[in-house]
Amino acid sequence: MALRGELWAELPAEKRIFCSVLLFSWAVYLWEAFLAHRQRRVYRTTTHVPRELGQIMDSETFEKSRLYQLDKSTFSFWSGLYSEVEGTMILICGGIPFLWDVSGQISGRAGFGTEYETLGFFFKDAIKKFIVTQCILLPVTSLLLYIIKIGGDYFFIYAWLFTLVVSLVLVTIYADYIAPLFDKFIPLPEGELKQQIETMAKSIDFPLTKVYVVEGSKRSSHSNAYFYGFFKNKRIVLFDTLLEDYSALNKEPAEGEEGENEETKSKTKNKKQGCKNEEVLAVLGHELGHWKLGHTVKNIIISQMNSFLCFFLFAVLIGRKELFAAFGFYETQPTLIGLMIIFQFIFSPYNEILSFCLTVLSRRFEFQADAFAKELGKAKDLYSALIKLNKDNLGFPVSDWIFSMWHYSHPPLLERLQALKDTKQE
Repeated sequence: MALRGELWAELPAEKRIFCSVLLFSWAVYLWEAFLAHRQRRVYRTTTHVPRELGQIMDSETFEKSRLYQLDKSTFSFWSGLYSEVEGTMILICGGIPFLWDVSGQISGRAGFGTEYETLGFFFKDAIKKFIVTQCILLPVTSLLLYIIKIGGDYFFIYAWLFTLVVSLVLVTIYADYIAPLFDKFIPLPEGELKQQIETMAKSIDFPLTKVYVVEGSKRSSHSNAYFYGFFKNKRIVLFDTLLEDYSALNKEPAEGEEGENEETKSKTKNKKQGCKNEEVLAVLGHELGHWKLGHTVKNIIISQMNSFLCFFLFAVLIGRKELFAAFGFYETQPTLIGLMIIFQFIFSPYNEILSFCLTVLSRRFEFQADAFAKELGKAKDLYSALIKLNKDNLGFPVSDWIFSMWHYSHPPLLERLQALKDTKQE
């Protein structure tokens, strides 16, 4: 061991950096593969509906979810292995300097690598995403590089302030100007549900101005709800898949479409998607709990503290030539390459630890938001809503404890149901 330590110490600094990056990358991959293996074992062995869900989730839906998650996990294993091998070969063969040289020769030509209703919709969506990404990412990256270049010794402060402003602007304009490019947003019609939402918002002093329904069913069957906006201009967005009265799956086929639609009518009758009004209110009670308890503000503060720390450490490390040499840049130290090396490779151990800590914090916030919904008297409705959403999203209700602890930003379904059940019994 001592001899190996001496040999390691005798290696040039750039070689030690390069080997450390590769070893850590493979260590993370093997850890993830181990966790995924544990979870796949759960998918294979858990073939019956848990007792807590026996009267609510049917065996067919449970089996469909199990097979879906098993196939998804298997595919992720092979795609992850391919990506890891590909990344390793690119680093070992000097792919980053080569691609940088090629990009310098082909100036200005760059590209960026759910469920869709049609192939045409998929390509139309992909083109929109490409255009929007280019329109945002290229000028933002160019300005950031310019700030780093002219900012002097304190460029990290200016770079952090710039990214802060950009993030706040994007959060402000996303729902009003960017999201409508991909999905249709319509105001929630006047009626009982809207009135109940406004009443609940008023009861907790939530400054609600508008409620929208987004046609998410065109791209996926997954359900969701969220709010956005600053200060006194808050808005709520409900996915049509969340609302039982709006979900496309629940709509009766048009007259004259008999024959082939008999099966569809049967499915519509027996398996409705989405939640009833009381359950929708419970889900919103949970989401508004995040606002009332300050979770959104806390997450913004943590994000900006992390961003400032990363830019500060980047300023400390950007002058280290051995970092560039470790990845094949011996003569030049391009700022863009420095950003990639430091943020993607050098910070990777820190990023893994931070990600886990944020996952733990997020789970805590979710339990707190559930508890807030209970205080509003929504425990029973939230209980049934969580089961319906898990079913509609093909979520599997059973998880390996280590896998869920490391990956799940939301507590596993059965843990949330148990917490709600304890309160209902009280």
